[in-house]
Amino acid sequence: MATTSPVRAVSQDTGAAHLHPAIRKMIVEFIGTFVLVFTVGAAVRSGAALAPLAIGAALMVMVYAGGHISGGHYNPAVTLAVLMRGRINRGDAFRYWIAQLAGGLGAALVVRAVVAASQAHAVAPAGHAMANALIVEFLFTFVLAFVVLNVATSKDTHENFFFGLAIGSTVTVGAVAVGGISGGAFNPAVVVGGTVMGLFASSTLIYLVVQLIAGAGAGLVFRALNPEDK
Repeated sequence: MATTSPVRAVSQDTGAAHLHPAIRKMIVEFIGTFVLVFTVGAAVRSGAALAPLAIGAALMVMVYAGGHISGGHYNPAVTLAVLMRGRINRGDAFRYWIAQLAGGLGAALVVRAVVAASQAHAVAPAGHAMANALIVEFLFTFVLAFVVLNVATSKDTHENFFFGLAIGSTVTVGAVAVGGISGGAFNPAVVVGGTVMGLFASSTLIYLVVQLIAGAGAGLVFRALNPEDK
């Protein structure tokens, strides 16, 4: 007579095995966003020379870690792009946004508690500098969302192994290229968390508007370029 392995029996009895799929996705989005925003805060506040590389790598590993459960968005603008693209429903998108913002805020509070504030001034562009910052935040948020849609949701790149590297590298490229102009956020959760950590002035909350527009735009462009990829 066949017997059940004790290990299998224990794993089947755990509460985690019975979590609702929506809750599992929210937990993953919270964890991934937490790790990303914590890395941003810890690297920048400590003055790490390789902060852009660390931030991109943090996003990459968390995308690989949680992509099979939630898609590994960790960014409200990316979730909006996926919603516009038609690969997530409104209910899930709303839950993702809650988890992502909670993860960003939670990470910000932990960073404030454990990482000494740096001497660097908060990013606070004004006038023409703000216009420049909004332009580059739009551009690289669009690029990030467009890359995610093409490497993680397209049927033509289904089951590839480079999606996490491509997504993380996009953030690294953006941070190096325009970090000196806008702070290189490309993510509403990073902006909110960064404001709490003192990395961004409150005036930069306007970034959220252009980032969300960029995410929606990336979703629409993907659909226009891939009309048969539903």
